[in-house]
Amino acid sequence: MTTATTYEEAVRPCGGGSRIAWAFSDARVLAGRYVRHILRQPEEIATAILIPTVLMLMFRYMLGGAVDAGGPSYANFLVPGILAIGVTLISVSTTVGVFLDMQEGFVDRLRSMSTLATSVVIGHIVAAVMRALIGLVVLTAIGFAVGFRPSAGVLQYLAAFALLMLFAVAVGWISALFGQLARSTEGASGLALTLTFLPYASNVFAPTETMSPGLRVFVEHQPVTAVIDAVRALLLDQPVGNAAWIAVLWWGGIIALAVPLSNRLFRRRFS
Repeated sequence: MTTATTYEEAVRPCGGGSRIAWAFSDARVLAGRYVRHILRQPEEIATAILIPTVLMLMFRYMLGGAVDAGGPSYANFLVPGILAIGVTLISVSTTVGVFLDMQEGFVDRLRSMSTLATSVVIGHIVAAVMRALIGLVVLTAIGFAVGFRPSAGVLQYLAAFALLMLFAVAVGWISALFGQLARSTEGASGLALTLTFLPYASNVFAPTETMSPGLRVFVEHQPVTAVIDAVRALLLDQPVGNAAWIAVLWWGGIIALAVPLSNRLFRRRFS
């Protein structure tokens, strides 16, 4: 009883507050819990950085000479796509983390308190976006070390960053949804891998013009390609065309679908 009272005091807004304010307070407290896990489990960040770094070095120095990037240096072509891969790698830890909280009784303990239980999902997504942000900073620095030389202005940098953050939020919500659908830890990991491998079927490593006609149609119209095209064009000061709007429509629409669906699944399971 003491624990419940202490937790309620920690999350209740001053003076009682509205239900919305209380919900935001719950989400803030639990987001802080999951963000602290990043410091306590640095291997998650290390893995999310190591894999795209190895890919960056391998394609830059072993295979880059065999790929015609069609204009920019191969490092300039490659790094924006590697950033997208780095974002999708947040999906595994997020999916597994949500699944474990669902299965190990953490959510049940919250239901015994005056707490918004769905703030568990929100907290996981905030932590996922933080992991993505850390990964993007480190990968960009490594990209500079291997020859990445963007020519963007301030507004273009901000627009590219905003697109990558939108992408990260969408990946976080899909991952949380997968965590609620999974029935085992292995199943959670398997579902997350579908997101992790999606960028590999895009134009990360080679221009779509070099692909076979059938594969090219798929690559040009899958949602990760739109993010990579827009970020690449913004960072290299090239014409963006419709890529940015297509990316916003794709991933903004995915968020609009994933949020209510995730909340519905959560309430159905724990009502």
